[in-house]
Amino acid sequence: MSIEVEILDLGVNNLASLTKSVEAAEPRALRVLQNASESKGADLMILPGVGAFGAVVSELKQRGFDELLSTHVASGEYLMGICLGMQLLTESSEETPGSPGLGFIPGNVTRLAPSENNPVPHVGWASVEIASQDNAFPSLAQELDYYFVHSYVVETTSSENVLATTPFGPHTFASAIKKDNVVGFQFHPEKSSNPGKALLRDVLGWARG
Repeated sequence: MSIEVEILDLGVNNLASLTKSVEAAEPRALRVLQNASESKGADLMILPGVGAFGAVVSELKQRGFDELLSTHVASGEYLMGICLGMQLLTESSEETPGSPGLGFIPGNVTRLAPSENNPVPHVGWASVEIASQDNAFPSLAQELDYYFVHSYVVETTSSENVLATTPFGPHTFASAIKKDNVVGFQFHPEKSSNPGKALLRDVLGWARG
């Protein structure tokens, strides 16, 4: 059974590679929304993001996406956040104090700490290591490399919500988080070659229920 997918366009993304990658995973229908009124309802919504946390929160509200996503998640439908989109799933970010996130997954966002030979922003390929018994995404269990571009990371308040981690210098950070029908990836599946394609197919399979 195929599914319907809607990608939320926040006006700060180049969505070409994401839409192409999702299309390759063969949903029944794929729509890119510029504002909430364009939504026809979907089995899976995708929230990508680049830029500053506070500015993107403002875009979410301006376009009505905050209320759309709250209704979507509360109804039991599925949501995936990518990069900043994953960070927006949490409650807050030290990048923009006082600007609340969507609050779907308990936690907050902090700046990634640089170390010797590990500058920030963190750009490039890095390993993703499974940290959960959740088997919703079989490709993650292969612990392959994915492509990252970020300066901030999610710190969850419950380890149960950490799906996978990535080493960075002497530390690790949560590179995939999940709670119920909401999942987030700090890396870019659409820029991660074959591992990313396999993961997107897994996400569509997960959203089929």
